[in-house]
Amino acid sequence: MTHEGAVELIVLAIQVDDPAMADRLTALLSDVPGLRLARVNERADVAVVLAHTAEKPAEQDAALTPREIEVLTLLAEGASNKSIARRLGISIHTVKFHVASLLDKFEAIGRTDAVTQAVRLGVIQL
Repeated sequence: MTHEGAVELIVLAIQVDDPAMADRLTALLSDVPGLRLARVNERADVAVVLAHTAEKPAEQDAALTPREIEVLTLLAEGASNKSIARRLGISIHTVKFHVASLLDKFEAIGRTDAVTQAVRLGVIQL
């Protein structure tokens, strides 16, 4: 935090081969509090670099349950736990369980990281 009480922004650069995916990631991340997307040629604090993958790794798909893939897809849309629970007809506790399982399976540090890794691995498409 700065001395005035404002949150210091993290500047994030996105480098993705697929323009449609870059647009989706930009849309998903543009409203995240405390995060600002880098302008062209601007120095960033963090960079997301994704190469286009044509095929899904079979072992990764097998490791996720059908329900985890549904939850992951809704996470990619930016849905909250409450929204996911309503849309899938399950409890918020169950959603939290699935999210925790996804974070563990992708060794992710957060929801956005799990979605990013799932896209990179071809598990889901944006």
